[in-house]
Amino acid sequence: MPQPLHTSLIRLLFLPACLIAIIGSQDLSAGDAITSVDTGRTITKVRSAHHRDGPRIIASTYEGDVIAVDHQGDVIWTCPLSGVMNHDLWVADLDGDGNDEALAANADGHVYCISDDGQLRWRFKANDAPMYSVCVIRHQGKPVVVCGGFDNQVRYLSSTGELLDTLHSSTYSIAKPWGKDPSKPRPPAKLHVANFLRPVINPDDPANDRLLIHGTMNGMQDRGAFYLFKPFASQPKWLIRSPSPTVVGHVQVIPADDKTPPRILVGTSGHSSNMAVSILTTETDHQQTWQIPRRHPKIDSFGYRVVQPMVIDADASDLVILVGNTLVRISADLDETQSRLYQADYSFHDAWMDHSNGQLILASAQSGGSCIHLIDVSQPGWEQVFQQIAPPGKIQAILDGSKAICEQLTHFRRPAWEREPLPVYLMTESRTGVESTIDQLQASYPSPVFLNGHHTGQAETFDRSSIPSEKYRNRRDRRRKYSLSQQQALDEFIPLYDNHPGIAFWGGHGNDPFMFQPDTMMKVIDAAGGKKTVLIYPELEDHSDEFAAVTEHLIYPLAAHAQPRNANLFLRCKHNFWNGSIYQPAWDRLRSGEFADVFVPAMEETSDKSMEISLASRLGMWTSGAVNQWGARSVPDNTSFDRSRQHSHQRLPNHFLRNMVYNISLGATYINNFAVDQEYMSLLWEMIAKGALYVPKRDEIVSFNPVHLSMVSPDHEFLNEGNNVKWCTFYDADIEATRKMVFSRLNGTWPGAPNTPWDFSTYAAGVKDRRLNFLPPYPNGLVLITPPQDASDAPLPRGKLIEHLHPIYRDAMQEIRTNGKSYLDRNGRPTLAADQHADVVADKIRTAADQLPLTVDGPVAWVAAESSPTHLRLTIVDGGYLNPDDQVATVRFHRADPVRVTDLLTGQVIDGTDDPTLSVKVPCGLFRLLDVQLKNPL
Repeated sequence: MPQPLHTSLIRLLFLPACLIAIIGSQDLSAGDAITSVDTGRTITKVRSAHHRDGPRIIASTYEGDVIAVDHQGDVIWTCPLSGVMNHDLWVADLDGDGNDEALAANADGHVYCISDDGQLRWRFKANDAPMYSVCVIRHQGKPVVVCGGFDNQVRYLSSTGELLDTLHSSTYSIAKPWGKDPSKPRPPAKLHVANFLRPVINPDDPANDRLLIHGTMNGMQDRGAFYLFKPFASQPKWLIRSPSPTVVGHVQVIPADDKTPPRILVGTSGHSSNMAVSILTTETDHQQTWQIPRRHPKIDSFGYRVVQPMVIDADASDLVILVGNTLVRISADLDETQSRLYQADYSFHDAWMDHSNGQLILASAQSGGSCIHLIDVSQPGWEQVFQQIAPPGKIQAILDGSKAICEQLTHFRRPAWEREPLPVYLMTESRTGVESTIDQLQASYPSPVFLNGHHTGQAETFDRSSIPSEKYRNRRDRRRKYSLSQQQALDEFIPLYDNHPGIAFWGGHGNDPFMFQPDTMMKVIDAAGGKKTVLIYPELEDHSDEFAAVTEHLIYPLAAHAQPRNANLFLRCKHNFWNGSIYQPAWDRLRSGEFADVFVPAMEETSDKSMEISLASRLGMWTSGAVNQWGARSVPDNTSFDRSRQHSHQRLPNHFLRNMVYNISLGATYINNFAVDQEYMSLLWEMIAKGALYVPKRDEIVSFNPVHLSMVSPDHEFLNEGNNVKWCTFYDADIEATRKMVFSRLNGTWPGAPNTPWDFSTYAAGVKDRRLNFLPPYPNGLVLITPPQDASDAPLPRGKLIEHLHPIYRDAMQEIRTNGKSYLDRNGRPTLAADQHADVVADKIRTAADQLPLTVDGPVAWVAAESSPTHLRLTIVDGGYLNPDDQVATVRFHRADPVRVTDLLTGQVIDGTDDPTLSVKVPCGLFRLLDVQLKNPL
């Protein structure tokens, strides 16, 4: 098991747990076994390269720049590309000068070729589909670039970037979709994305390599197949289905030797229970698979990781496998009895074995690191050196900054002009190792409220014949044992109230909302005796007509029963639910506000790439009055936007911390977090308890833009696109040429792709790609996505939007209606095309921002809320979710006339209030909690 991330300090009286937990990293005294190069950038991919001046490392940054680093630790050059991510990176000598060029498969659809001195030599693009894989093979002794993208095609390019040939997967693929859900259309058969492209040296003809393709059609569930081609051939000479137990996330070729043909090393991408390595011998049926948890069941209790097996020695007899923060040593025959594990404190984005120099190269730590680590595997004990890696650079800056905040909290006093903090319900926090901290917080402060979160692997067995939908009558969650009687279920849940202020647990799931019959859940609520009950319903994503049976026979009866009994339904939905499915008739009663005190809009954003939209949509529900609370969640696979590359094993949950600071500063009061490092996250609890983190009411927030989008009945195409995120072979150039949508590029074809200029995410949220925008900038104020406002409608229980907002919005709000695809004209018809009308909407948003007290520019997330008539709370958060950095935010004062701006944690008064703009530095991985004193009330 890994060592604790932080060394505990001795408690003196009641020191914050975060101060105890967060200390600096220890220096290594490992001689020359390791070199850690701080690049100042978050490095996601690494490759070794040959150069006449010495060996180099070619690396890709999180932002998609390509850099070159020498083994002395100097960054030689940086080549900016499109500004969005690179999905793959390859190096090869394309011009025969002995120096390797770099090739990047970019999410904007390009392959970029960078010269050995860092200049962009050429680029190739066939269409807008993200380019996903790239390599170089030799044909007739000359280098040929091969690339593949989400357009389901593989292309051969010359060494100078000219198109030589195209191979369409439909001509050879054996891929076949599955499933019968009409609400999620399947893609055509015989299509796949080139998940990996690799050269296979032909020992009988070294001048002509073979091309290995791994094809997949579903980034989360398809193991795919391997195809081996002669260059430019139309059909493979060998193919085999992948033996891996789940999605393939890593492929490396072992060259042939005197005894064995070329072999393929395969690693998975997925949950820790499916971590596996496979070895396939080309042109044979021989294969073997080792499932790592079978030998090492306690390697990790939970996590999503890419398994990266690599040959470590010259004779290919020994393997090293990187699995997040774990190195596994094992022989190439996969003799598990001889396997050995070495675990570090941090997981890494990538690994590459440089056989020429005997070095294992690691990309940055997934928790926001900025280093490249070079480990000399010829040094005795190098595995122990791996275990001791304590990255300098950004990781150390985050630890130091977090420690400083903990120390500042010991002296913090909530300003006298601020009201008492609102309760924040921490629904599912693990108490392991932090019991005393939680006990002390509960004894000393009314908030946060720690509920007794519970997870069960069982469900109730009961007569389901009264469920009117056949679909849901027959649905079961395969992860559950349906073995409980009603009384057994009550005996499991009701005692959970003892010695706790309330409980939270799954009442059902999208796979089976009826895990427990409604009567059972009502009896649990009745037993609470006034304590809080939260029933969690994850992954409610079905937008078919049959879901009405769930709302009418489960959701609404439970809501009616819960409303007077201090109980909530936490709807942890997915995809475009809160700006799409929620606007279908089945959810009319929720939107009406009939159960405003019950429903908690929340999200399970695993596999998703549109967090900035779901945020605006949940806030729109809250501010409309349809609900009186909203929720947020942090879990390891939040970072799994691309399930084929799940580098989702962040050991330092700094991204969790900042996401929660931002969401709670926006008024989220129901928090459903997954434990990673509870001592570190106790920093959040202390900020809530002491009032350092201001939890606003909705009518106190003054950073919403006065322009809001209102959703009418959602367009069918928009609903399907936004909910179909796993299939990745939908790209059709003709369809995309005419598909101009307000919310676009939401299906599984677009991981990391740039947003279109006319997309809401671009002009409103200020984000550039379909990736992990949990901390969106919204430079003109957050643009809400709300239910429609219409004076002619019959009055609804929720009232009007302006009744729930701060008085500055009373005469300022402007409504723009959309069905998700187009905008509505004055007659309510969806005739205004997204690409033609987006500039009009964007201009309205920019102009309306001048009516706000202030706005904030920069790579940060921000919230402003009125804490008293003459004070604003301004929270500014480093917006680099997985690529944190020292940021500079520009505060622009509009209606606000500031007297003084004070950092509430340090007491520092920030100069410059006589100027209409103010520059604020935000430390790497952290945030600023500011008080803005006003000359006059707003």
